[in-house]
Amino acid sequence: MRFDRIRLSNFKCYEDADLRLDTGVTVIHGLNGSGKSSLLEACFFALYGARALDRTLEDVVTIGAEDAEIELWFEHAGGDYHIHRRIRASGDSAQTAKCVLETPDGSFDGARDVRNHVASLFRMDAEAFVNCAYVRQGEVNKLINATPAQRQDMIDDLLQLGKLEEYRERASDARLGVKSVLDDRRGSLSELDTQIVEKEEKNLHGLLNDLESERNEMESDIERYEAQRDKAQRTLNDAEDVLESYDEKREELTSLASDIESLQTEITETEREHDSLRERASEIRDRISELESNVETELRDTELDTATEGDLTARLDELDTKDEEISGRLEEARMKAQMFDNQASNLAERAEELETRAQEKRNRVKQLTKEVKTATDELENRREKLAEFDDKIESEREAFEDAPVEFGVASDHLDSIRSELADCREEATACRTNLRTAKEQVDEAENLLEAGKCPECGQSVEESPHVDTIAEDRERVSELEAELEELREKQTKLESKIETAEALVAAENCVNELENNRNNVEQLVENREETVEEKREQAETLRDEAKELAADAEGRSEDASELESKAQTYRETVEELEREETSVADAKNRIERIQDVQGKIEDAEDELDRLAEKRTHLQELNDQRRDRLAEKRSRHAELEELYDESKVEEARASKQRAETYLEQVGEELESLREQRDDLIDEIGGVRGEIEALENLRKRREEVVSRVDALESLYDEADDLQAMYGDLRAELRQRNVENLERMLNEVFDLVYQNDSYSRIALDGEYRLTIYQKDGEPLDPEQLSGGERALFNLSLRCAIYRLLSEGIEGSAPMPPLILDEPTVFLDSGHVSQLVELVESMRGLGVEQIVVVSHDEELVGAADDLVQVEKDPTTNRSHVEHGDSLVELVG
Repeated sequence: MRFDRIRLSNFKCYEDADLRLDTGVTVIHGLNGSGKSSLLEACFFALYGARALDRTLEDVVTIGAEDAEIELWFEHAGGDYHIHRRIRASGDSAQTAKCVLETPDGSFDGARDVRNHVASLFRMDAEAFVNCAYVRQGEVNKLINATPAQRQDMIDDLLQLGKLEEYRERASDARLGVKSVLDDRRGSLSELDTQIVEKEEKNLHGLLNDLESERNEMESDIERYEAQRDKAQRTLNDAEDVLESYDEKREELTSLASDIESLQTEITETEREHDSLRERASEIRDRISELESNVETELRDTELDTATEGDLTARLDELDTKDEEISGRLEEARMKAQMFDNQASNLAERAEELETRAQEKRNRVKQLTKEVKTATDELENRREKLAEFDDKIESEREAFEDAPVEFGVASDHLDSIRSELADCREEATACRTNLRTAKEQVDEAENLLEAGKCPECGQSVEESPHVDTIAEDRERVSELEAELEELREKQTKLESKIETAEALVAAENCVNELENNRNNVEQLVENREETVEEKREQAETLRDEAKELAADAEGRSEDASELESKAQTYRETVEELEREETSVADAKNRIERIQDVQGKIEDAEDELDRLAEKRTHLQELNDQRRDRLAEKRSRHAELEELYDESKVEEARASKQRAETYLEQVGEELESLREQRDDLIDEIGGVRGEIEALENLRKRREEVVSRVDALESLYDEADDLQAMYGDLRAELRQRNVENLERMLNEVFDLVYQNDSYSRIALDGEYRLTIYQKDGEPLDPEQLSGGERALFNLSLRCAIYRLLSEGIEGSAPMPPLILDEPTVFLDSGHVSQLVELVESMRGLGVEQIVVVSHDEELVGAADDLVQVEKDPTTNRSHVEHGDSLVELVG
């Protein structure tokens, strides 16, 4: 299986990219962070979706884009395939808008169907495929630094054995959960047994029969009392009907008397209200006359002859038109008055500002004039000081007129004399030493001669050949004394010359210092002359600028006066227009007052009509009340004739007897019913306990069945846990054998000329490297570069095991190495190249190496350059025409 082409649109950092991948070794080269790994993630995403990246769909869409498209063309088992995915982003969420897989046998549509078919095609899910094909950046580092236990977990995860451990742990958790539930159910069963025994000891069915018999007897007593109560109740009802009939007549008599009195009162009040309304109508007519007089008064102050609504409305329209015209002119006049006023004010302020600036420049001219005067005086003083320096220098140079050396070499002359004096002193010291030795020899010889012995050999001087040498020694002493005297005289002369030379050096140093000081003062004079000239020019420029500013300020002041005059003219116009506007407003108010008064007149006339209607209504209402009053008086007389007091007394006595009996029988019935209700409650309680006993027996049967099922499930979970552990151990052992074989094949190709013979791998993935002499080595004893290369070899062997499977039948997917040189020094990069070549030799059709290291490009069949635009933060890819382009 190999990738042919990947096309991206708005995928992560790629706005638009189209890349073809060939067989052989492809190096994807670029700086860190340029987006190299994102190309590989796009291939995985195209095959399996977001699960392959451990991300969400929102993470793959470029920020700010509405959708992303990913297309992948790949070859598998001789067939061509094409996947097209489109992701649509909406707010903070995203969803798959399109997912189509085209195969030689047909098409599949939908993310789930495509993912399932791809997994079936490769016989790998997303995690297995990525672990197999993709050697991630930093993964090798983890294998290097991992402990044996950590390395075991990491390799198990890569080989998908970690899931078996996960399943075993789940089975263990399930077994513990079943055990907890089983213990709980066993406790429940014991508790149910106890409750059943307690209820069976109560003889609930016998107790229920006794309570039912007692309840039947009490129901008979209650029925007898209720029959007697019903008879008394009928007597009571008859008496109450009689009393109620006479009470109704008496209440109707009372009500009729009250109604008669009320009707008489209402008739009187209504007549009084009728008179009041007549007085109110008279007042309103007077108010209307007064308002009409006010209208005539206001109309005289207008230009109207009549106060009709049409005339008033037309006049108001004329006044509104005139008011709008005046308002427009007034607004324009105000605007122009304000405009000219603002312009005049601005020009006045600008003139004042210009005058201020002119005065500042004049003040600066005065200050510069003073500074020029001060600087000129200072220049004169410094020029005088230059003359003083010249005199002192000339005076110091006079010391060299009769000197043995010229000016400028006094120090060298002094050093020469001092060297000569040192030599003289050394010669004098040597001479004194020789003189002292010669004198000691002469003294010793003279002493020997006095003793009669040879001064040279110490023998008797008689017949000695060396007797005459003492004369030579004495002559040597005289010569040395003379030489020492000459050296002392020379030393004295040299010391005198040193004093003279030191004086010359001091004079020379003084001249140099004076000349240096003179140069400094001369430079200051030149600088100050330039400064004075600059200040004079600056003062002249400031004078001209001050004149220009003053002239500009005067012109602006004149313009400001002219604009102020215009503003005043418009302010007068504003005052005149405001008076016109006030006049129009007064006229409008007068018209509006007339309209308001006319409205009030109309309201008063409407009220007169309403009062007339109300008076008519009140008259009609009183006529109706008089008719009703006559009817009620007639009914009252009729009822007084029908009322019989003796029948009322007899009915009251019957009612009293019936009420007394009902009260007594009611108390007895209440007591009996309470006793019956207590019996019913007891019967219900007993029946509830019987039902509870039956439920307890049923629950016990269910719990017994559940306990049996849980015991069986516990045994099954225990067996399942052991099965997963055994299966993991068995698969690991089979993987170890195949992995050891493949690792040695890869390692032999990489280290074929080195000093290592083979690698041993035990069941816990502990690795041992054997040297040619059979000496075992731990991988930690290898150098850093060798350990990195060793672990890359291990990772490549894991790739082969995952791709080929235990049975060795699956095709190899592309091998992708992400930044494999991170932990390699330059000396081991060539061995990494050999590792890549060895994987090609083992049948890996396509190898992709992601790296920013330029040393790997030489091993590539194809080169892809990835760059990111720093301004847009978008990446793009380019194919290299030759491997030399990148490093050239």
